[in-house]
Amino acid sequence: MKIAVYSAHEFEIPFLREANDDGHELHFVSEKLNIQTVGQAKNCDVVAVFSSDEASKEVIAKLAEFGVELITTRSAGFNHIDLKSAKEWGVRVVHVPEYSPQAIAEHCMALLLALSRKLIPSYERIRTYDFSLRGLTGSEINKKTIGVLGTGNIGCSLIKILNGFGCTLLAYDAEVNDKVAEMKNVNYVELNEVFAQADAISLNLPLNEGTKHIIDSAAIEKMKNGVILINAGRGALVDTQAVIDGIKSEKIGGFGMDVYEHEKGFFYEDHSEEVFKDDLFARLLTFKNVVVTAHQAFLTETALKEIAETTMKNISDFAKGRIPENKIEHHQ
Repeated sequence: MKIAVYSAHEFEIPFLREANDDGHELHFVSEKLNIQTVGQAKNCDVVAVFSSDEASKEVIAKLAEFGVELITTRSAGFNHIDLKSAKEWGVRVVHVPEYSPQAIAEHCMALLLALSRKLIPSYERIRTYDFSLRGLTGSEINKKTIGVLGTGNIGCSLIKILNGFGCTLLAYDAEVNDKVAEMKNVNYVELNEVFAQADAISLNLPLNEGTKHIIDSAAIEKMKNGVILINAGRGALVDTQAVIDGIKSEKIGGFGMDVYEHEKGFFYEDHSEEVFKDDLFARLLTFKNVVVTAHQAFLTETALKEIAETTMKNISDFAKGRIPENKIEHHQ
């Protein structure tokens, strides 16, 4: 089959080629999929997209016109795909439901440690040959109470790590994960109890109507003074302006983010030579107690290998007339 791979990044292309055991024809497109670039999918059977692509109603209509039968997204989330339109046009949609949850859990831990021990200010100071320690007193994670919102595979992996640090864990999710419930030092509690008791909170929830802006000004007001927030889940779990206000009032003692609610259009790209126009994001970068990474929590060799292998298996299953096991149930 001929596949148009949109938003093809240098870091993932070798893994996709390595996983292409069935010899599909891969056409790598560096641009994002949108109505302007959809023409590059002509004569293709499959389109492979990334979370930054736009498989909108208009785009899917064009893909169907070109004869595209399958959209496979190289991500767990699929809110960048208009599933209703795909169903109407008879285009199947599949995804990568999970890939190395350990990678994202470890990144959450890295952000928490960087904030707790003030590693970024320390690094910046040393680059100017200032080896003084004023203002660098940090806090230990041991014996702290940590809230984990979302106890799927990623949240479960993070809880295992935090248990090793000797933390008390407060878990919150709409559904109890039996594996998590059986772990030591973990208690499932109501959301407001997490807010009231946690010294740090990690967001590992999916994004939906019930979780959008789950961290807003009202939630922040209920938290302990100096709380550390970590978001490596979905950008819109957090009301960014509310977090900025919380940092300014010192209610929030640190914010580590790998995702941003308005990241579409600039994450994964180099804008270093441009006038940066997102004032909200620019304001975040002015705080010394904010650590930002550009949606890279997934970016490990293990995760990239698993994403590529699952993506190519989805395509091969479809090519062989099998129903891909990773079809999106909301669509089929």
